Amino acid sequence: MNINKFLKISVLVCGSIVTAQTKSTISVDTKQPSSIISKHIYGHFAEHLGRGIYDGIYVGENSKIPNSNGVRKDIINALKELKIPNLRWPGGCFADTYHWKDGIGPKNLRPTIVNNWWGGNTEDNSFGTHEFLNLAEELGTEPYLAGNVGSGEVKELSDWVQYTGKDTKSPMTDLRKQNGRDKSWNVKIWGVGNEMWGCGGNMAPEYYANLYKQYATFMTDWTNSDKLFRVASGANVDDYHWTEVLMRDIPRNMIEGVALHSYSFVKWDQKGDAVDYNEAQYFATMKTALKMDELVTKHSQIMDKYDPEKKTALVVDEWGGWYEVEKGTNPGFLYQQNTMRDAMIAGVTLNIFNNHSDRVRMANLAQTVNVLQAVILTKGEKMILTPTYHVLNLYKAHQDAKLIPLQIESPEYKLNGESLKAVSASASEKDGVVTISLVNIDAKNTVETSINLKDFSKKVFTAKIISSPKIQDHNTFDNPNVIEPKEYKKIKTTKDILTVEVPPFSVVVLTSK
Repeated sequence: MNINKFLKISVLVCGSIVTAQTKSTISVDTKQPSSIISKHIYGHFAEHLGRGIYDGIYVGENSKIPNSNGVRKDIINALKELKIPNLRWPGGCFADTYHWKDGIGPKNLRPTIVNNWWGGNTEDNSFGTHEFLNLAEELGTEPYLAGNVGSGEVKELSDWVQYTGKDTKSPMTDLRKQNGRDKSWNVKIWGVGNEMWGCGGNMAPEYYANLYKQYATFMTDWTNSDKLFRVASGANVDDYHWTEVLMRDIPRNMIEGVALHSYSFVKWDQKGDAVDYNEAQYFATMKTALKMDELVTKHSQIMDKYDPEKKTALVVDEWGGWYEVEKGTNPGFLYQQNTMRDAMIAGVTLNIFNNHSDRVRMANLAQTVNVLQAVILTKGEKMILTPTYHVLNLYKAHQDAKLIPLQIESPEYKLNGESLKAVSASASEKDGVVTISLVNIDAKNTVETSINLKDFSKKVFTAKIISSPKIQDHNTFDNPNVIEPKEYKKIKTTKDILTVEVPPFSVVVLTSK
């Protein structure tokens, strides 16, 4: 609903855009049930792709860059600050070509592998199971291992489960001890293949459902006493038939999660530049980002048919912005810059996941370092935190908090005869602190947002904002702090109404005092 649209007009001189202030209203939706926003919605993804692992997270023990067992210390500290709840590895498409036993034991004896999916470069397997799981342990995050179903074998995945998660004596635990690790890492989250409809083997869902059951059977015992969280390779965007088949054909006691992959872009075959884009390209990107709400809703409805108790989670383990690579870089490395557009994608997507947290209980941003919508970019010894990083850092207050369902009336963001809802929001409460996250995707107009505090437990708030003069603005290695959260004072409370001016393409996060 548009409320007093164009309430206040301010015309800027020198041929600049005419801007307008519009209004939105937000209140607690007391008719909707609440749920816990699982911290795992704020998961990350590190694939062997481009400079994601090598020359990204991992620089080797002999690097001049400060490191802990070969992993950059600045990256470790940055990810600890984010409180990342889980980290997915080693893929992606790479997962279904990866044979984990090639990445254990003395590094000088490990065989090389050609990364056929991503750039064709040769990797030396120096970053393998021990290196990844030790990193996860140092970060205090849950490892999410993606098993090889496409080119692997049932025993290979079963062995990996034992190697990483068992402490009772067996050939795999003995092998782990020979390689220097006495106690297991207690790995619980497992992907059973990746994108089986595509790079995982170009399978039909009916075929994969049977294959999944075979692999899942040998990962644990009759009752899954190991409490593994097994994630089936799910649908590509709006392939609802895929979800239908998995939910219909796989018994509930064999599946803990169903995946979903969906990216944000201008056009899939014309993705456009990550920085040099116009408003029409920005609008198209946000249109695909906001489609996530429809996708989650419809896939959830299918899951509800077979699982009304919502025992099986919807796991959106690949999401984010995807553009053309930076000029002069390997097209297979998927290295791209990160602007305020990416902050918008992150803000609205996480709000969608929060608001669907009854079914969406895990998600993984693609990706962590130097790939796609990365939270961190590196160049030699330099490292920058992207706008996306700062959004996740502000939103981390939602992790494991109780959702406060909202009723949102938003003005429309219009361009070339199309329109999108300008305002996105989610709210939660944890340990007596209420967090409200607001996003205004409108490229031109400030939205005056009135929040009815009548049904909130808290009435006094402070605010932080992520904003910038131009939507194409981004952090660079020469100027790494162009975009970072700042204290925001354009909020006021009158009786039970909290009014916030949300500037164009900005994220505002309110925290109760």
